[in-house]
Amino acid sequence: MATLDFEFRNKILGNEIGTTLAYCYQCATCSGACPVAQVTEGRYNPRRLILDSLLGLKEKIFGQDNVFNIWGCTVCDTCDEVCPQKVELTEIFIILKNMSIEKGEAPDYYTGQASTILENAKAIPMQPAIERRRDQLGLPKIIEPDVAEVKKLLEMTKLPEKLPKSTE
Repeated sequence: MATLDFEFRNKILGNEIGTTLAYCYQCATCSGACPVAQVTEGRYNPRRLILDSLLGLKEKIFGQDNVFNIWGCTVCDTCDEVCPQKVELTEIFIILKNMSIEKGEAPDYYTGQASTILENAKAIPMQPAIERRRDQLGLPKIIEPDVAEVKKLLEMTKLPEKLPKSTE
């Protein structure tokens, strides 16, 4: 039996964006429009995630068995566009993702990509093969990012503290 966690619920509702959660009347328009819910045959369900958040059912949201409940959202904003109550669903999902990161439960692909950006100032480091193809196609050279500047910005957001520590 799931336990209601009022502290968790109030933490979300107390957030400026989270206050919109109180307007959700569970019409399921978000789930019907969600492309991820459609391709996963309901395994990902934004309406259920919103309901669990509204009720404070933290154990149904977090934990290794529930990773897809939060991280299935691609932040396409479709649910926000169709919500008749203007609940800011994707923003609430971002709040939940941030909580997941703080708990150390973010998927490896997510923290790995964040680490790559921290080290290289971009998601996909340049590779000789890409540079050769760009030359062959007559495309301009890509301007290298200022790694130190990007790293400084990410350190100000405390990203390095939230990433898993390397065991090397």
